[in-house]
Amino acid sequence: METANEIKSETPVEILFVDDEKNVLQSLKRLCIEDDYSVILANSGEEALEILKNNSNIGLIVSDQRMPAMTGSEFLEKAKEMLPDTIRILLTGYADINAVADAINKGGAYRYITKPWNDEELIQIIGDAVRRYSLIKENKRLQEIIRKQNEELKRWNSQLEFFVQEQTIEIQNKNKELEKFNENLKKNFKNSIFAFSSLIELRDKKTANHSKNVAELSVKTARAMNLSGKEIETITVAALLHDIGKIGIPDALLLREEDEMDKEALREYMRHPVRGQAAIDSIEDLRESGILIRHHHEWYNGTGFPDQLSGKKIPLGAKIIAIADFTDKTIRNLDRDNAIEISLKKVKDKLGTRFDYEIYPYIEASVREVYSKVLQQTGTNMVEMELSVNDIKEGTLLSRDVKSGTGLILLPKGTILNWRNIQALRRYYQLDPSNTGIFVLVKR
Repeated sequence: METANEIKSETPVEILFVDDEKNVLQSLKRLCIEDDYSVILANSGEEALEILKNNSNIGLIVSDQRMPAMTGSEFLEKAKEMLPDTIRILLTGYADINAVADAINKGGAYRYITKPWNDEELIQIIGDAVRRYSLIKENKRLQEIIRKQNEELKRWNSQLEFFVQEQTIEIQNKNKELEKFNENLKKNFKNSIFAFSSLIELRDKKTANHSKNVAELSVKTARAMNLSGKEIETITVAALLHDIGKIGIPDALLLREEDEMDKEALREYMRHPVRGQAAIDSIEDLRESGILIRHHHEWYNGTGFPDQLSGKKIPLGAKIIAIADFTDKTIRNLDRDNAIEISLKKVKDKLGTRFDYEIYPYIEASVREVYSKVLQQTGTNMVEMELSVNDIKEGTLLSRDVKSGTGLILLPKGTILNWRNIQALRRYYQLDPSNTGIFVLVKR
């Protein structure tokens, strides 16, 4: 069992005992002699209040109830105002329910103990209270660290905000409910999701923009199906993070297709949806997205993995992401000509076995909308050109990742430039100049 001393701070926790009987105070002090506590004694509530005025480091107060001039419950109420984080315990020698109620309701007492007490029980209660105070103190310390880090990141978040806004701006203009969600979503949370979705792509260059494409296609399909703003929010996060579990897969395995894997390699590969769910399960707001991540490799006929779910047992969001994932992987492996038509035919061939019939009519239009612009700009009549950051124009397609001078990826390959990210790139090239220009595709 974890003891209070195992989580104590660098300096001993200070305990204030308050009782008008000196022999009781000495008895309480002797109980703590073997523990690493700093004990302070007071003979009355008034004396104890003076001590509190000059000492804000007291972590635990144990006060008798029946004292002249000021009762224990009255003292604890005043102590709560002075040191709200300090743990308070009432020591009472008679059955006074009103006094106990006041101590708890007004004085915020953690426990009350009746006289005569059991030494071992009292030592345990004091230890629990000290541990509770140490946890409160540690939580405040961590909150202060987070506050300072957030202040440091605020400037960066304001500059990097466009990364996430790029994923949602079209949806914000067309869907008021999702717009409200995006307005309430914290900037640092958005950037974290985007960073997580990029981790696997940093290891496997052939999947560049895969998570972004899957998210965009999934969201458009969900909107076409008139799903709620909350459902779209969950699908967005799940699509961006659907491959996060692949971080645990060996590099050599990432380079192989599923049909090229032996049984052992395939068994390892099939664990990644579960790993993906587990990776984000500790974040309560992401748990619903984690369920979609777990099931995005399930097949409609029940032969998928990891749980062999079938039909309506598969979450709708997972079925949407499954088709989007398959479509993006298919299109990137095809020649430009007829890539959209071929990929859609491959999806249709798997309806009823791998994919749900009901989703196809909605995703077909989304596929054409998402990929037509990119394929149009990557035809044979396009050549790569290096431009200065001041010469790039809206509507231009990036042919390479744009990196700052210190190696930070500012925009990924495949991004179609707009006014917002052009302005952001120009700011970044002033703050962290790169040795190269911006590589784009332009007509011959």
